[in-house]
Amino acid sequence: MFDPVIAPSGTLLGLLQRGRGDGTLHALAAPRAEALAALNHCVLNDPRHDWQVENRSLYYARLYLDLHGGLEEIERHLSDVDDHLDTDEARTGLALAVLGHLASYGRRDALALLRNYAARGSNWAWALDELALRDDDAGLRSLATPILARFPATPEGEAELATAVRDAFEPRPWRLWADDPREAVGARVRAAREAGSFDRWQRQMRPTGPRPGWSVQAVFDWADQAVERGTELHVPAARCLSAVAGEGDRPAIVTAAREGGDGARCAALHYLAESQDPVVLDLIEAAVSSGSRTVADAAISAFERMCGEEAVDRARGWVHRPDPLGASAAAVLACRGAAGDAHLVLGAVRETVRADGPDSPLLGTLVDGTGRLGIACAAPVLRHVYRETTSSGLRGRAARALAATDASFATGFAVECLWDCEETTREIAAWHAATGDIRVAERLRRLAADPAEEAEVHAAVRSRMGPDTPAV
Repeated sequence: MFDPVIAPSGTLLGLLQRGRGDGTLHALAAPRAEALAALNHCVLNDPRHDWQVENRSLYYARLYLDLHGGLEEIERHLSDVDDHLDTDEARTGLALAVLGHLASYGRRDALALLRNYAARGSNWAWALDELALRDDDAGLRSLATPILARFPATPEGEAELATAVRDAFEPRPWRLWADDPREAVGARVRAAREAGSFDRWQRQMRPTGPRPGWSVQAVFDWADQAVERGTELHVPAARCLSAVAGEGDRPAIVTAAREGGDGARCAALHYLAESQDPVVLDLIEAAVSSGSRTVADAAISAFERMCGEEAVDRARGWVHRPDPLGASAAAVLACRGAAGDAHLVLGAVRETVRADGPDSPLLGTLVDGTGRLGIACAAPVLRHVYRETTSSGLRGRAARALAATDASFATGFAVECLWDCEETTREIAAWHAATGDIRVAERLRRLAADPAEEAEVHAAVRSRMGPDTPAV
C-alpha cells in the first residue's frame, strides 16, 4: 500500500486526515456537502501511515452522526470490483471499522452493510469481527451458510477453515455456529475448531529452527548462522550468553564484540550492555564507526537499553554527533537525562524538526523528554509539531508535552483535543481543558454519556464533574 497523500494542515481535508479535533469543529461549520465529501475521502482512502497504531474509526463515525451522513459512498466502495482485485485489508478496514461504530450507535443501515459485506466481500473476516461485537445471535446465525461456503469441502478447504477459526479475533460467531444442528454447519465448525486447537498445540510443542549449544562459542555460532539466514537473534543470543557465560568467558565475549562475525558481535554487545560492563560504551562507539549496518544498529539498540548513569553521561558527549548514535544519545537524554540536559534535548528537537520535518520517527521520544523535563521554551516547536504532524500518535505526545510546558494549553489546544481521534489525547484534554469555554462543558457532558468512549476518558471527565468540583 502506498503512503497516503495528506493535504495541508490548514485545509478541512488535511485536518480530518490528521484526526485533529479542529477537523470536526471545522466540518460542522462548513457547508454540509463539502464536509461529507472530505469525510468520505478520508474513510475510503485511509490516511494513516500505520493503521495498527493510529485511531480514526470512532472519530469518523461520530462525524457521520453529527452530519447525518448517508453511507452510499461507503457502500459503493465496498461493492466495487476492486474489492476482489485488491484484497489488502487496508483498502476496506477503516470503512468496516467505521460501520461497526455506527452500528453500535444504532445505525441499522450500517449493520445491514456489514452483514452484506461479510457474506460477499473479500475482507469478510474483518466485517465478521465487527458484527461479533454488535450484531444479535439471529443476525450472526444467518451468516453461517455464506461464510462456510467460502471453504470448499476438500482437505485444503477444511484446512483453510480450521485456520480461519483458529485465527479469528472474535470467537462468538464460530461458537454460535458450532451449536448449529445442521451437519454442514455445526459439525463442520466443531471439526475445524478441534483441528485448529490441535494445530496450535503441535506448534507449541514442536521445536522450530536450530537451537544453540550449551557454550559461549556455540551461542556465537548460532547468532552468526541466524544472520546468514537473514534473521536477527541478537537479544535471544544475549540471554543465552547470560545463562552459559562464566567469569572466565569475559575476554572471549569482549573479543567477539570487537572483531567477531556480525551475529556474534551483536550478541556480545547486547550481553555486555545488559551486564553494564564498563568496556561496552567504547565498543559501541567503535561498532557504530567501523561495523556493518547490522552491527551498528545492534550497538545503538544495546546502548538505548542501558540504564546506568555511565550511559547518560556518555550520551552528553555523543548528542552532537550527526549520525544515528547522536540521535540515540538525544533520546537517552530525553528519557533519563537530568534538568541540566534540557538545552541538549531542546536542541535535538529543533534540529530534528528542521532536518527531517514534523513526522520524523525520532521525535516521539524527544517530545516526551521536553514534557518530562518541563522545558517551557519548547512550547513553540511543540505547537508546530502538534499542528503539522500527520501522526495522531505523535500529536498526542505533543499535547501531553504542551500540557506540562505551555501555560496557554488549557484554553488553547486542550479545547480542540476534546474532539481528537486518539482516546489518550481526549483524556489529556478532559483533565486540562478550561471550562470557561462553553464548548468544553457541553463536550464533557457528551463524552460522559457516550458508551463508545474509553473508560480512561470517562474517568477523567468524571473527575471534572464530581461533587467536589465546580459544575460544568
